Amino acid sequence: MKNPLVTREGYESLKEELDYLWRVERREVTAKVTWAAGLGDRSENADYQYNKKRLREIDRRVRYLRKRLDELKVVDYHPDQAGKIYFGAHVVLVGDDGREMKFRIVGVDEIYGKQGYVSINSPAAKACLGKEIDDEVEIVTPDGRKLWYVESFSYSR
Repeated sequence: MKNPLVTREGYESLKEELDYLWRVERREVTAKVTWAAGLGDRSENADYQYNKKRLREIDRRVRYLRKRLDELKVVDYHPDQAGKIYFGAHVVLVGDDGREMKFRIVGVDEIYGKQGYVSINSPAAKACLGKEIDDEVEIVTPDGRKLWYVESFSYSR
């Protein structure tokens, strides 16, 4: 993950996830592990085994989020971005065949579980950076080169 960039919304979302995991889910799972451990033989106790595994997953994600939140650089909209596509832009591209491709250029940590978000490191995002409306965008994919045109773009403020 070479670009530690994140939008303001993405940063807040990651902070909320960390808070939820640490304050809510971890407490619930710890209580279940304690209860299941009190039942006796842990080797055949599915509740104990599952919740102990879930607790390790939560702890791993919490460690990752704490470290990552310190590394991230929040990028807010700046008036200098007006007229060109940069990080955080909502982009609409149109192909020669009339098909539309809509996406938002965000940080690597923001794309998981979200439709229409692409990483700043993706071929589509890299091809769009610095472009203006009606500019031609050539996107190189495993399927080959495709030409698109910038129809519109906007920024969340």
